[in-house]
Order: sequence, then C-alpha cells, then structure tokens
Amino acid sequence: MDTLKALIFDVDGTLADTERDGHRPAFNHAFAAFGLDWHWDERLYGELLAITGGKERIRHYAASHAPEIAARDDFEARIKALHAAKTAHYVRLVEQGGLPLRPGISRLIAEARQAGIRLAIATTTSPENVIALLQASLGDESPSWFEVIGAGDVVPAKKPAPDIYTWVLDRLGLPAHACLAIEDSENGLKSALAAGLRCLITASEYTAGQDFRGAVTVVEHLGDTSLDRLLAQ
Repeated sequence: MDTLKALIFDVDGTLADTERDGHRPAFNHAFAAFGLDWHWDERLYGELLAITGGKERIRHYAASHAPEIAARDDFEARIKALHAAKTAHYVRLVEQGGLPLRPGISRLIAEARQAGIRLAIATTTSPENVIALLQASLGDESPSWFEVIGAGDVVPAKKPAPDIYTWVLDRLGLPAHACLAIEDSENGLKSALAAGLRCLITASEYTAGQDFRGAVTVVEHLGDTSLDRLLAQ
C-alpha cells in the first residue's frame, strides 16, 4: 500500500446507521407535513437507496408513484421545500442522540488524527446533516477535524459518479493513490474506484450482500479495525 495521507469517509451507513431510523422517518415526517399520503417503509426505503441523493430520491419516487404531482409546474420548488423540511427533522433526531456512530469509527478517527493522517468527507447527504452528526457524536469542534467536507449539491452528479471524490481530492491536493475511501455501499464503491481511489467497505444493514468487487477489503464493521490494520492492507 502506498503511504496513506488521508482517509475520506462516506457518511450515511458508514459513519452511522442513519438510513432506517434517521433519514427514512425524516422523509415521512416531511411528507405528512406537506399533506402527502406517501409513506416509505423499511423495505421500500431500502429499494429507494439505489437512488443517491435525497432530492433525487423524492423526484424518482414521484415520477413512479405520483406522476400528477411530478408534472406540476412547481414540482422542483416543492422538492426543495420537502427536502428542507426533511433535513430539519433529521437534524433534530441527530441532536437528540438517537443515531450513534458505528463501532470503531470514533477510535479510527482519533488514531488517524494522532498519526497526522488527514481527514475528509465525500457524501451525497446535505452539509447540515454532516455537521449535526459530527457534533452530536464527536463534539462541537469535530467538523474542523475534517479538512474537506464534500457534501450535498457541491457537484451535480451523485454517486456512483466519481465527481464528489474528484472534488474532495482536488481540494486536498492529493493524488488518489495516497488516500483511502471508506464506504458502505456498492454505489459508493463505484464512485471511489472511478476516482482512482482504493476503497474499504464496512457493510451496513441496507448494503450487506451488494457487489463489493474491487474493494481492498470488506468488513462488517470497523470495531476491530485499527489504523495499523488499514496501513497493512
């Protein structure tokens, strides 16, 4: 393995299992607040995770299940309003402490900082969601530990496109071979590989069983994975 200079983390499913008990109920809360009879149960939401990005997920669902709403002239404005309401509810859930980090994440971040390895984030979730999760889990100062936070709509093409990782690498000023991406999904893996990165997979509840060919290793969680073990990959 080339000398490791930076770890680049995905967020949802990687830092914390946020999907089932965080994002999903937040979407449903927003739908109810806007008078929509939509409800995403656990099975349906698992299917919708194939679409990366919250606004993109709403747009995809409406096109398939409520074409009359998708055809409205104000549909794009409604998507933005729905997503903003969903984000506000999600942030409240996170601040209540209901979405802890996955095993080993806190320790791995601490080990990387102690070793002088730079930290970054590459995610499709919104910046507000990232900051809320970090502060609730690691403390108010923790967002500053991450030199680059690539989140939300900073690039138009979401994972599995490589754009978010390319954006982060450009701002780190590092070549891909000097960094390691940590992801939980097939879409995330494809995104990292397309950007030239090596990628470790820590499979989550919604992604276990996906195709992770090309990953440097696949683990159930990072509870037993120290920085020394990462460096030995």
